[in-house]
Amino acid sequence: MKTIKIAGLISLLFVANSCKDFEELQIDPNRATQTHPSLLLTGIEVDAFSNIDLGSAMASRMLVYTDGTADEQYYSWLRSGYGRYNNLRQVVKMNEEAERLELDNYKSLALFFMSWQILEITKVFGDVPYSDAMQATSGITSPTYDTQQDIYIRVLDDLKTANNNLDPIKGTITGDVVYNGDILKWKKLINSFSLRILISLSLKTGNTALNVVTRFKEITDNPDQYPIFTSNEDNAALPFYDIATNRYPYFNNNNLKTAFYMEESFVNLLKDRSDPRLFTFADRTPLAVDADLPETDFGAYGGLDGSAPLSENTTRVVAGEASRIDLRYYNDPVNEPSLALSYAEVEFTLAEAAKLGWITDDAEEHYNNGIRASMDFYEISTGDQDAYLLQPDVTYVAANGLEMILTQKYINFYMKGGWESFYNHLRTGFPEFSVDGGGVLNNEQVPKRWMYPQEELQLNTVNVQAAISRQYTGGDDINGVMWLLKVE
Repeated sequence: MKTIKIAGLISLLFVANSCKDFEELQIDPNRATQTHPSLLLTGIEVDAFSNIDLGSAMASRMLVYTDGTADEQYYSWLRSGYGRYNNLRQVVKMNEEAERLELDNYKSLALFFMSWQILEITKVFGDVPYSDAMQATSGITSPTYDTQQDIYIRVLDDLKTANNNLDPIKGTITGDVVYNGDILKWKKLINSFSLRILISLSLKTGNTALNVVTRFKEITDNPDQYPIFTSNEDNAALPFYDIATNRYPYFNNNNLKTAFYMEESFVNLLKDRSDPRLFTFADRTPLAVDADLPETDFGAYGGLDGSAPLSENTTRVVAGEASRIDLRYYNDPVNEPSLALSYAEVEFTLAEAAKLGWITDDAEEHYNNGIRASMDFYEISTGDQDAYLLQPDVTYVAANGLEMILTQKYINFYMKGGWESFYNHLRTGFPEFSVDGGGVLNNEQVPKRWMYPQEELQLNTVNVQAAISRQYTGGDDINGVMWLLKVE
């Protein structure tokens, strides 16, 4: 009888437990499901601002690779991936935690980082999921694709909201390794980023849904409400430390040490202007070292043709004609910070806007400010800066203003800014990239985009095919011209 009672009790316990919600049983009690947004912010910043990219340097004709035929150098790439959605997922989680804890300043930062990440995605492909993205828990596993125009409009609106909502009275920001919780500096970054976006829409001044020029002037005409970068102290700079996992990303990288050389057109651009930044970018050629030429002799530097066949470049390397990238990029664990967006870039953006007639500022003044800010970053003396600005190919000439501004902006992007140098070339054509050296694939064309991920074509077929059809008459093609690059 006692045995029967025990068996019955066990049965009752089993029935009670079986009534528990199935999802509750899937919760791992040892894994946190909630956290403070500050604990997510640090990783989000690192993911967003770690943008030192050798692929961009090759595609932008700054570096040449000699251990093989790199797709970025020879413009033979095909598909890219959706990995940045993993970063976006973390931002969404930070926003959820900020809403749960009613921490409004973190919600504003979430708007900024969502905008940052989605723009990095759309500039690669064109139309991409956004409104329906990150909603698998709501049952949306095959997201529709937002048009690129709608993404840009939403981002510009979100950044405006983020700037207006950030306020010291809404609480401190911790976990911030970029600005240490400085609200004003975050506002400056948000608005400076908005200016970058708006100048990237320079082909869209006739689009009334965007109102590009009006939005640009709203920021520049109201510095109290919309502060922007005013010095290198405002740079969105991710610092490195001589600590494991926190060192410069190419520290002790043997590939960088042995297989990357300066690109010839980039070296010549600097040499033609007697640009002292060359001495910080590159090492002397072996021939120059053997001849004991000083590091400040422009004749001591040379490059390889990024468009030439691999065999031709390796022959020139053996002959000692080419400069390697400066050794600090692989020998110094700290080196320089990763600049996601710089004061110099903002000044060149303002110079371009002035040249285009969007604002009434002096284009030459902003142009000169941008050059000095870039040289200050490399600790180049004021005297050397003054001498540089007097160089015939540097002194601002209004008739050539746009090309001069964009050329200096391009130089400033060396080993920083991610793919911005490449995207600026796609938008403006400056500087011109060489494609006729005999080694370039893709019918000697610079690609305009990357093809959608293969996995997306398999798992979200209907939506991605609809996006391709409405954008590209030639199908999913690296030479397809996305909305961003079409004049309106």
